[in-house]
Formats: sequence, structure tokens, C-alpha cells
Amino acid sequence: MKILSYLPLSCTLLLTACGGGGNDDSGDLIPPVVTPPPALSRCEQQSEFNNQTTASGLVFKLQSHYLAGQQSSVIATLGTLNSRNMLFQWQQLSGPSVDIAINDSPVLAFVPPQSGDYRFQLNVSGNDLSLQETVSLTVAVENGLNIRQDHQVVEGNNVSVRLDRVNGAAANNINWCIAAGPDLNLDLSNLERPLFVAPEVSQDTGVILRASANVNGEILSDEVSILITDEAQITSEYFDAPVARTHAYRRNSPYADVLKRCTYSNQLSACQLNTLPLIGQGAGGISDKEVIMDRVLVSHDWMGRNFEAFIEQMDTHGDFATLLQSVTAVVISYDIRPSFYWVVTGAIYLDPEDLWLTATERDSINEAPDYRAGFGNELQFLIPWRYVKDNDYASLYRERSQRSNRPISELTTDLSSLLYHELAHANDFFPRSVHSSLEGPTLLDDFYRRTTQKALISDQLSNAYPLNSTEMSALASVSFMGETATATQKAYSPGDVSSFFSADRANDFYNYSTSREDAAMLFEEAMMSYRLGVQRDVAVTDKPVTVTANSIIVDWGQRGRIGAIELRNRTSLVLNEMMPELNNQLLLDSLPAPLQMQPGLSWAANLGISATPMAPKSNIQHQQQSEQTQVPLRLSGDRHRTPVGINRP
Repeated sequence: MKILSYLPLSCTLLLTACGGGGNDDSGDLIPPVVTPPPALSRCEQQSEFNNQTTASGLVFKLQSHYLAGQQSSVIATLGTLNSRNMLFQWQQLSGPSVDIAINDSPVLAFVPPQSGDYRFQLNVSGNDLSLQETVSLTVAVENGLNIRQDHQVVEGNNVSVRLDRVNGAAANNINWCIAAGPDLNLDLSNLERPLFVAPEVSQDTGVILRASANVNGEILSDEVSILITDEAQITSEYFDAPVARTHAYRRNSPYADVLKRCTYSNQLSACQLNTLPLIGQGAGGISDKEVIMDRVLVSHDWMGRNFEAFIEQMDTHGDFATLLQSVTAVVISYDIRPSFYWVVTGAIYLDPEDLWLTATERDSINEAPDYRAGFGNELQFLIPWRYVKDNDYASLYRERSQRSNRPISELTTDLSSLLYHELAHANDFFPRSVHSSLEGPTLLDDFYRRTTQKALISDQLSNAYPLNSTEMSALASVSFMGETATATQKAYSPGDVSSFFSADRANDFYNYSTSREDAAMLFEEAMMSYRLGVQRDVAVTDKPVTVTANSIIVDWGQRGRIGAIELRNRTSLVLNEMMPELNNQLLLDSLPAPLQMQPGLSWAANLGISATPMAPKSNIQHQQQSEQTQVPLRLSGDRHRTPVGINRP
């Protein structure tokens, strides 16, 4: 089965076994219907790679010319040999220093800072081969566009490229064409960020796309090179659509040989616990973060480096090192969107958008949209959310087109909330208290035993303190599972939904997607408030034609709903079971009482709410600030994959 356009992972995978927790009823996710974009025309003047064959048989595919300040690349292929399971490592030998943060791919992408001669070395190993070759090139000076970025992608996977803005301004009259390689169907709905699905190839194949545009009255152009790699036949019943090439972040990890085949592979089958046990079942101990890094699988080394730095520098309370004991691995890949936990492998899968530190690193993350983007389009309400601190956004938004770097401290809010959520799923399924009693032979076997006994923490939660709104549960199936809305649901007003939601005991709309998400949402918000002092806003708003933070009007909303007395017993149960070492009473007492939003004002204007009535000037200031920063609107459930397929009560 080949992947549908712009789906990050196989729909069959979703229907079978993945998500924030798993699934045990018939409520399967409904794949979206995708209309293929039109075929892209070929450029009138075609391009060719300058192929340089080395003595070892390694072939360097060079650009026809290299320009200072422009995205450039050298592509390495193995001639008639396949590059699967090969490790690539580039380093610069001479010339002005370039940023080669992405140095573990057959495609070396870089931007030469100035004209001159450059020389690079490539080491290739694997499949009983060990090659080392060098390549030299000369860089000239000339004005042009800049397309990012040249990279490798597996056949059938999603591809995105992005045209740089010139001095912060968008180019005019942008045109794209195929300059070399096979036919492609490009989604050009955003001319600055084309999308396509890599076609099937019989051997590693290069593609060149060319863009031309009008910049200050001058027609400029640039080309971007993509290496599409031929992959083994898909045999996995779980990952049955193409996934990115990955490798163990620690090459010398004792689990380096099993991480990929046990967690993220098109040949994956459920591994046994004695092959890849939970981290907490090993001998390393909770405080040994080296043991954690031995379980990290990445598509690019920078993802592992940044994750390691975050765990070392920002996990000041040791929460994540503790919670990670209940996973087998951490998978970080450019094609994961949104993040999820999967019981079949016991791993968490992270979208690297929360991990980049440099613009170059961010360039390597695929921009294909979340496959659920169209779910719930016929409903007449929205439920936005955000984390706030001191009446402002708790994290800084950086527009991708501006290409900025950021310090590791900026990862704290977004990455912490993501980890608290996904690790809540892992600890819901296999809390540390049961590690010694797991029988195997696979985690899936233990999962079935535990769910049969209704022993999961989320099972206990739904049994002791169930959510009551059948209307919200049914709406969640539309918004998060892709079910078709009924006439009654289409007619619900924001006021109707506010009455359903506010009278119940959920802290977010996403709680209603599954009992697993219910537990994870409670844990995430409570820990974010307790550890970081940030509060979560949630509201029910209208749904105008143009949806922005300034255009949607709040019907009902709260800040810090997790602190509501109605939610206290539910939150307490989850915290006690997932993190028994915490002072549960102290944590619950620390949660501020919820603040009511002001109905009739926009979502942006409600950023400045406080325990005392808001001053009109304050509302205007916050609305203006939102307009200036253009912080994207976030809707409930947008960061996590809803658990579907195996166990979804």
C-alpha cells in the first residue's frame, strides 16, 4: 500500500494500533479523502547533475554551479548498489567554514558563506562496506533565489521545500517546474512551500525542482535537489506506508541493532520484551540518563543532540527521566506529525518541531500538514487552547519564514507539555509499579492482560470518575476520528457546546476522544502548572469565515480549569498512580482556581484576564500584541495523535 498524499503515517497503521494510548472499541479513525494535486510541468530548459564517479564506485552528484549565500548540496550514491542500511558521515576538510548540522545523510546540504574552493570528506559504512572519499567544488558569487532544502527522502514519503523570502518580503509571480528527474504532482496551494509525495523509484534517483520569481523587478531563480531512495518492500502489518530512514542516535548503544526494526520500520513486527525491554526494566536506574539516550532513534543526529541537551539541562526535577522508565524507546523523525505513543512498540514518537534550535535544523523538518486538519469542518464552533504565564503566551512563536535560531530555554514550555502528555500514556499503560510483573512475551500481550482486567490508570479514572457528556464524546468522534457530523451536531451553537462542556469534568475537548486522552490531558495540565507555573486556557468560540485569534469570539472559557474543585478527585487519582513520588496534596493545593474568560470578547482580547475585572486598555494592548506577533491559533488535540485501533474505551 502506498501512502496517500500528505499523510504523515499510514492510515492503516492508525486504524490498527497507534496513538496516544491504544484502542479497544470499533471507533476507528476514518481516512480523509485526498485529491491528488496536478502534475507539475517540466522546465523548458532541463538541468543535469554533474556526476563524479570515484575509485570506490561512490558517485557524487554535483550541481552545475555553486553560489555564495545559496542553499547548495552534494548528493552521494553508490552506483548500482542500494544505500539502505548504510551510514553516512560528512565533514568539511577545507574552505570557509559552513554549517553542516545535517551531516548524517547521503545528501550534504549547506550554504557556502563566500566564494572560493571547498572540500568535503564522506565516510560510508554498512552492509560489509567501508568507504571514504573526498569531493571538491568551487563557489562563485551571483544573486539568486534560495530554496531550502536539498535532502534525501524515501519513495512514497512526503516532501516539502520552502522558498526563502528576500529581505523579509515574499517574492512575486513564483513559478515552479521540474528541471530533472521523474514526474511529480505538486501541491502549490502555498507557493512558498510546495508539497509532494515522492514517486516510486527502482534505484536511488535525483530530482531537481526549479523556482523562478520576480524580486524587485528582476527575475531570479534557484534549484533544489531531492534524492529519492529505493526502499525494501513493505512487509509490516503496522507501518504499512513509507517511513523515513532512521538510525540509533548512539551508534554504540547496546540496542543500536534492534531500535529501528522494533520501533520504526516498514518491516516492523512486535518485538519481545527480552529484545527491547522498558527502560525501567534495565539495570541503569532512574537517574542514569545515559541509559535513556541509548534508546533514542532519530532521522537526523541533531534531534538526538537537542533531546539529550534538554534532558540534561532542562529536566531540573527529573520528571522526564522518571517517566521515561515506562517506554522502550524515543523515536524522533522529520516525518512524524503529530506526536504519539504506541503500545505495540512501547515507544513515544516525537514531532521534532518542538526540538529545533537553529534555522538549519528546522529546515530538515517536513512541513506536510496534520492529516486531521479537515476533521469537523461542518461544526459551528471551535475550541482553542494555549499555555500562558503572566497574561502572555508562555512560549515564543517564531515564524518559519523568518529563519531564526533560539536558545534551549525556549523549548521548555512546548516540549515539556508534549513530554508530560505522551509519557502520561506510557505510564498509564505500564506504570513503574507493574514493571516487575510484566510477563510478555511482548508488551502487547501484557497490554491485553491489563485491559482485560481494567487495570490501566485511565480505566480506573473512567470507572471512578467518568465523563458524563455524551454530546461532547460524540463531537470528539467527529473532530478527532473523522466521523461524519449529524444534522443535530452541525446545528449546535457555541452556546450549546459551552453548556455541555462547562458542566462536565474534563479540562479539554480532547479528553473526550478516549479515556486514555482524558487521563493524559489531566496529567499534562497539572504538571505544567505545578512545575512551570503556566496555566492552560481553553474556550468555546464561534467559527467565522476567517479564523484568527482576533476574529473568534469567546462564548465561554477558563484559564487553569485543572484547578476546578470538580476536577480535583480525577486529577488526584491520575497523579497518585503515575507519579507516586510527588506530594500529591501539595501539588493539588498549588493549582490556582480557574479564571473565567469574558464572553463577547475575542480569544486574543482574553489573553489579559485576571482575578479582577480587565481594564479596556489592557484588552486593547493584548489584542494589538497578538496582531503583531501573529501567534497561530491552536485548536484542541492538534499536538497529539488520538489513540485508535487497539483499545479506545
